[in-house]
Amino acid sequence: MNYWQGKKVRLRGVEPSDAEIFFQWNQDSEMGRNLEFLWPPISRELVRKQVEEMALRTMEQDRFRWVIEDASGMPVGQIDTHHCDSRTGNFSYGLNIAPEHQRQGYASEAIRMILRYYFEEIRYHKATVEILSHNHASIALHERLGFMQEGRLRDMVFTGGRYYDLLYYGMTRKEWDGLAGRMNEEDAE
Repeated sequence: MNYWQGKKVRLRGVEPSDAEIFFQWNQDSEMGRNLEFLWPPISRELVRKQVEEMALRTMEQDRFRWVIEDASGMPVGQIDTHHCDSRTGNFSYGLNIAPEHQRQGYASEAIRMILRYYFEEIRYHKATVEILSHNHASIALHERLGFMQEGRLRDMVFTGGRYYDLLYYGMTRKEWDGLAGRMNEEDAE
């Protein structure tokens, strides 16, 4: 059994051959806005070079980037961990799913895999995620997964001609343990 294989998705490292899909994802302006900022366009060549460099990276200071594949092996998104502090046991992650693959359970399964790994394998205590206030789908997803809203920074991000609040959601290991137990019971039924 592969630890990184779920019912709907498989998480894997970035491969050089992912450059074209990353380039295509970069063409979606709304995806960029939901993540943080509408970046100016960059060339295929620059994306190719960046992806080749990503493909050679190993986990450093517990940070890593995974490509999310569906059951057929098609890349549908990515998830990366950052701000990992092993001393305090806190980490954050960012996630994006291509619009044509959203609302199919890929994000929730990928997040659960990351939480399970960080909480149960490398002893982290808390996960925190930042979500822009206009990203209602991500807010609903994280609330469904059991994350608690812990804070709001007003008018923190400017995109699309407006300011948006930045919301902080968190989950502790103890909260995960309760949720993981319920998920295991549901899977057994």
